[in-house]
Amino acid sequence: MISTGDFFIYLAVMAGVTYLIRAVPFVLCKGKIKSKYIRDFLYYVPMAVLGAMTFPDIFYATGNYTSSIAGLIVACVLAFFERSLLTVAVSASGAALAVNLALMIFD
Repeated sequence: MISTGDFFIYLAVMAGVTYLIRAVPFVLCKGKIKSKYIRDFLYYVPMAVLGAMTFPDIFYATGNYTSSIAGLIVACVLAFFERSLLTVAVSASGAALAVNLALMIFD
């Protein structure tokens, strides 16, 4: 258990680091970014980071690789055909559930 004093020190350090991460780009880049390459790179970074954080968890979410892969395939197909996020998520979850239930019944 940490003491109250240590907690507030940790909190202050965390707040300082969080503030610096957000403030430094504004201080260093005062003008508009003119490079199309850098603007495109910064536009896609949040989506790439989100994908890198969530994609590996797809395979471990159900506890069964077969149902996870079935959900992934359904999600990829529906996303390719530009269905809504809700449709993709519900359909992928339903496919994973259906495969899980089928595996439980036939095992």
